[in-house]
Amino acid sequence: MFRAALSMVGLVIVSASSLAAETKWPVIIPSPNGEVVLASEGEKRAYDEYRYSAARRVDNMLYLSGVVIGRRENEGKDVAAFKQQVRRGFERIKATLQAAGADFSNVVMVNSFHVWETPNFEGNRRAQFDAFYEVAGEYFKAPYLAWTAVGTTALLPDTGIVEVQLVVRLPK
Repeated sequence: MFRAALSMVGLVIVSASSLAAETKWPVIIPSPNGEVVLASEGEKRAYDEYRYSAARRVDNMLYLSGVVIGRRENEGKDVAAFKQQVRRGFERIKATLQAAGADFSNVVMVNSFHVWETPNFEGNRRAQFDAFYEVAGEYFKAPYLAWTAVGTTALLPDTGIVEVQLVVRLPK
């Protein structure tokens, strides 16, 4: 029995790490009481290289790891550019939620981590939060979720301005 279980784990590991470029998304990897949900090639690469899951379902709850929102090379540092960066981040979150069979209405908790003083944004803390809050309002509708916003000194990567982490109750 132990050998059979070990073989099954080996099959999951081999199949998860030997996915070809033509892989159909999402990739679902069984895990205790749930599954890992990988919605894109980037999430799969992070799973393999950095050993973390972009999203992990346990029973009827989904936990989304932090999605870092920040500048790409040659992008602006003003409020308008930041709003586009936030939308890009929320669209990544949307793809992960959809891959797990959920949407923003299923989100129950958000934690956002903000680098207030950064060379990646030209503006003060209020301008950054107002821009972030405005874009978040395009995705989060009433009834509103629980939300904790925290200021921090840095994110990984260095271009990160905000990181968003979610807790989601999946529909039945």
